[in-house]
Amino acid sequence: MTVPKDTTDSRRQCAPKLATEPAVDADLERVIVRARGGETSAYEGVVRQFETRLRAWLAGQAPPGIDVDDIAQRTFVAAYSRLADYTPGTRFEAWLFAIARYQLKTEMTRLRRVADYHARYAPDLLQRELERRASGPTEFEIERLESLKTCVSSLADHLRRFIRWRYDEEISLEEMASRSGRSVAAVKKQLWQIRQRLQECVEQRSLASEGDSWAGDGGELG
Repeated sequence: MTVPKDTTDSRRQCAPKLATEPAVDADLERVIVRARGGETSAYEGVVRQFETRLRAWLAGQAPPGIDVDDIAQRTFVAAYSRLADYTPGTRFEAWLFAIARYQLKTEMTRLRRVADYHARYAPDLLQRELERRASGPTEFEIERLESLKTCVSSLADHLRRFIRWRYDEEISLEEMASRSGRSVAAVKKQLWQIRQRLQECVEQRSLASEGDSWAGDGGELG
């Protein structure tokens, strides 16, 4: 009687090796623990470690028109705000890239909606704007604009400076406060007072113009 040959060892030798999960980076985990504790400098190290790989991955996934750097920035901000949700020892990189995938998907959805809106409504909006421009300003609007220019010129230099900052340079209230050495609240109050003064000036000039026109007509109703 022939005894079957034990092939256990040969099967064991021929069996393919199972892929193993990448080892958890112990140093990274310690840094994340510090970041979760509120140490922002520790999180800066996390950003430096993954930003190149993350941007490269996003560049390969994102369609044209997507700002990869912006998505990467959003991803790191979102990850930092959700560090408490991360389970230590479960591969931070995979968790981070899942957040990046969601951020990318959200941005793509937003851009599709914007494109759809413009495709539907842009032609009509453009036509309205062209019609408005073709009609041109009315005589009343021209007179009001000229009155406003005159009233602005009559303001003191330090008040015209606020007008120039706000409407010509379009700087923020915070920057205006910094330049003038005042608080933001004080700047808001100053702008309100200037607008009130200009409105009163324009109205007075408009009434004076109507009075001159009335006098020129001899005060008759027609």
